Amino acid sequence: MEKHRALAHTPFTIHSERGVAEHRIHLAGEMDLAVTDQLDREVQKVEATDAAKIVIDLGDLEFLDASGVALLFDLECRSRCNGRRLRLKEPSSEQVRRVLAVTGIGEKLSFEAA
Repeated sequence: MEKHRALAHTPFTIHSERGVAEHRIHLAGEMDLAVTDQLDREVQKVEATDAAKIVIDLGDLEFLDASGVALLFDLECRSRCNGRRLRLKEPSSEQVRRVLAVTGIGEKLSFEAA
């Protein structure tokens, strides 16, 4: 009988830091339904500040499910009504890039210029 190894689960983390020109929210790990509220609350706190630019860094995000896609779309819509301050840093993960491409949401999000 073959034993199956469990896939490693990378916990979701948020690191939020205010700089001179922007507020950067760095995401790492797996973003799914269990953590989307946590990110939404953090972004709401930052939106309530005078930060001229808000960057959500997807560089270390390893997994994104449908709830994460929906939240990114909601954040983009809010940004359009709030001075278009939000920008995303491109994900490094092939899985995350593929999800954004397959869902079509990647074309609707505002990414930082490379």
